[in-house]
Formats: sequence, structure tokens, C-alpha cells
Amino acid sequence: MPKSAFAGAHTTAELITVDVLYSPGPRVVQQSPVQLPAGCQLGQALPALAQALGVPLANLAALDVGIWSLRCPKDRVLVAGERVEFYRPLRVDPKAARRERFVRQGAKSAGLFAKKRPGAKAGY
Repeated sequence: MPKSAFAGAHTTAELITVDVLYSPGPRVVQQSPVQLPAGCQLGQALPALAQALGVPLANLAALDVGIWSLRCPKDRVLVAGERVEFYRPLRVDPKAARRERFVRQGAKSAGLFAKKRPGAKAGY
């Protein structure tokens, strides 16, 4: 049963349900359906979303937010059935991590540069 985040005399026709996801750490995801008033903006819904997840509002307000893996501004109006996601900052730049892995593995044993058959050129 979705949690009603806004107290008040709302009928079910005036409420929409959105899913909210937050990952406090690697391989940990908190997900909860939340009922909000129709026409609610993302920024207005932050307190309700934080309450549904059991996370302090200050923690969520500092993070980037998106809908269905696309970042969006906090003045965007929410629509029923959307998936609101909060994004933690990256600890390591993915490009730098890939370069470091390549240096550790060496050119002869990584990806396209590995020799697949005897006598073949690298990458073929």
C-alpha cells in the first residue's frame, strides 16, 4: 500500500503515485511508492520523498535528482507512475579507473588488444 505523504482532505482522484529510489551505498537500494497531490513539483515533493524513505531531508536535498535515469530540474511537475531517483556523487572517475585497469593489465591482455589466436594481430 503506498504511503500517503501529504496529510489533508485529498480524494484518490487528486493523488498520484510515484516510486522513489535512493541508494545510500554500493549495492543497497531503498525503494518506496509515495502518493502525492496531482500537479506537485519535484522540489515540493522532496520532504514527502525523504519521509517515505526514512532519510533526512538534508541528505536528499544535496543530491542530484532525476526521473527514469534522466536528470531533471526540481521545478518539473511529477506524473503518475514515474520513478524518481536520487544520484550520489561518483567517488572515482570511470575514465580514470578504466585507464588504471588498462595499465595494470597491460596492452597484451586487455580487451581488443588481447591476441585471440596464435599469429593474429592484436584486436583481430
